Amino acid sequence: MRTGPQRYPGASTTYWYQDNYPGSAMETNVVLWHSTEGTSLPSYGGGASAPNLTARPDFAKQRMVWYQHFDFDVSSRALRNLPGGVETNTLNVCQVEIVGTCDPATHRRWGSTPHLYMPQLPQWVIRDLAAFARWARTEHGVPLTSGLTFKPYPSSYGANGVRMTAAQWNRFTGHCGHQHAPENDHGDPGSFPMNAVLAAAKGETMDLTPANLRAIAVAVLTADGIIDNPNPATADDNPYVALETVVRNLEIIARRTEKKLSTLQTAELTDAQVSAIADRLAAHPALADALAEKLADRLAARDSS
Repeated sequence: MRTGPQRYPGASTTYWYQDNYPGSAMETNVVLWHSTEGTSLPSYGGGASAPNLTARPDFAKQRMVWYQHFDFDVSSRALRNLPGGVETNTLNVCQVEIVGTCDPATHRRWGSTPHLYMPQLPQWVIRDLAAFARWARTEHGVPLTSGLTFKPYPSSYGANGVRMTAAQWNRFTGHCGHQHAPENDHGDPGSFPMNAVLAAAKGETMDLTPANLRAIAVAVLTADGIIDNPNPATADDNPYVALETVVRNLEIIARRTEKKLSTLQTAELTDAQVSAIADRLAAHPALADALAEKLADRLAARDSS
């Protein structure tokens, strides 16, 4: 029990709660991700509901600042654990809170206030979360796998269809979210780009497959202002990007996208950037399929000319 280094390098222990809440020793094989739903480091009730670590964004320096509250292989306290049921906090899980929100309503309300929105994490955030995942794999053997669907909030709340049963939880290893933990009803971290984080942690390369081309297309459209928000909670939240409106303008979109793609293909996007774009697009599959069809037609026409 408690093998390997217990402190994440560079993490502050200013808010250390293990002395007051000793917890249980474990051999961690799961990392569970939360979002704090705030813009500052939480007090966690003096540690009564604290995770193992908190990652807070430093927007000026474009890096994540880490705080450690419990050893890596000591149980923390951010999950509900009902009496007589399956163990949650103490079942070999290291919990990480990310300061930010997964709630699209909160994201809109915060507006221009600097904050992290889980479905749209910047590349530097993906990079730093991936570094932690890589450390957990190297030093503690936590697999760089997930295999779980991260549903967007609020559909991720409660009985969401992706929450694990007790038996599934007992068998699980790898990376998951609060929305997957049994005996809990929270839906954070929502549409979290888990695949992008894990791909960056593995240092994987990504080809320009049709799926990745669709992802790049949405990123281009967003940057050009053609799409204001590629992942609205509902069409009413952003009528300008309602699917039927986008479909009516697909020819214009395809022409602009083709022009931009010729530039992007030589722009040396990083693997993490492509992965992050792909995760954002995954939340809007109907638009992705429509764009893919139009892009394929346009690229085929160009190749035959």
